[in-house]
Amino acid sequence: MKDLKYLFAYTVPLAAFISFSSTGIGTYAAVIYAFVVLPFLDVVLGKNTTNLDDKARNSKAINTLFDWMLYFNLPIVFGLISYCLFQVSTQSYTTSEWIGLSLSAGILLATNGINVAHELGHRQSFLERTMSKTLYIPCLYMHFYIEHNFGHHIKVATPEDGATAKYNQNVYAFWIRSVSKQYADAWKKQMELLSTKNRSFFSFYNDMLWYHLIQPLYLFAVLVLFSQTAMLFAIAAGLISFLFLECINYIEHYGLLRSKTPSGRYERVQTHHSWNSNYNIGRIVLYELTRHSDHHFKSAKKYQLLETHKESPHLPMGYPASILLSLVPPLWFFVMNPKVPTDMKPAV
Repeated sequence: MKDLKYLFAYTVPLAAFISFSSTGIGTYAAVIYAFVVLPFLDVVLGKNTTNLDDKARNSKAINTLFDWMLYFNLPIVFGLISYCLFQVSTQSYTTSEWIGLSLSAGILLATNGINVAHELGHRQSFLERTMSKTLYIPCLYMHFYIEHNFGHHIKVATPEDGATAKYNQNVYAFWIRSVSKQYADAWKKQMELLSTKNRSFFSFYNDMLWYHLIQPLYLFAVLVLFSQTAMLFAIAAGLISFLFLECINYIEHYGLLRSKTPSGRYERVQTHHSWNSNYNIGRIVLYELTRHSDHHFKSAKKYQLLETHKESPHLPMGYPASILLSLVPPLWFFVMNPKVPTDMKPAV
């Protein structure tokens, strides 16, 4: 029965459904749930710093239930977004309600879209990787698949990584740098991959070209099936979703740097090069993304097997509360700067 705890991750889609079915303050249901209820539950239910024993680890590694709990997000996300697009095409909303619906849709796409896509993107099977790319479509962030898997995991905790926030860099400046640099780096990595196999820019294997075809087709389909209003809403929801993702990137890697070896190369990625969080609810809702230190240490490890490490730096609160804190830079710096290891801080 304990394995079913990850069903709790579906409470975000449930909150989003309430938002899409409501008017007034109800359109903010997913926002209130994500940034009021979940932080409260994190505090009340606390942390879990235990790891699986060998028997449990071996059992969970082959249990397909954990995979299916990810797969079900595909129809859930597309079903709810379709419902929301229908609503905005047929109902009249105030400006405040539009904001609530947009934020709620963005939260749904960030948590059960991008986050699940991220997990599936690290898998080896063609089907799971295809599911990953599909979930990125409504988030308008398909290039993240290339940059994250072939760039970020190699360059993490270095100045060359767009998704690693610099010490004393606020989240808003980080948004600009991370979004633009990751997009540019995705193109660079794509060209490297093509060049390695002597394939041309217009090759069938140029995924970046496919992404730039698929995402406009998605928006065109929204326009045709729903309305121009729905298409503009889809753009706004996608934008919000990947900015939420970048908030997560910000809190996961803020200020942490790998040292260079005498050869001039960066040291191997270790468990102290990402921020970790063991708060129970955040772990479950985000499919253990919060055990990020172990994820970067062994990126192929499935979410249900991720571990906590004593040497990892730990966020003082769960992910939802940390995101809120990051949106107020002076408070973020006040809380987090003392926690950044001294040897990782830039020389004054």
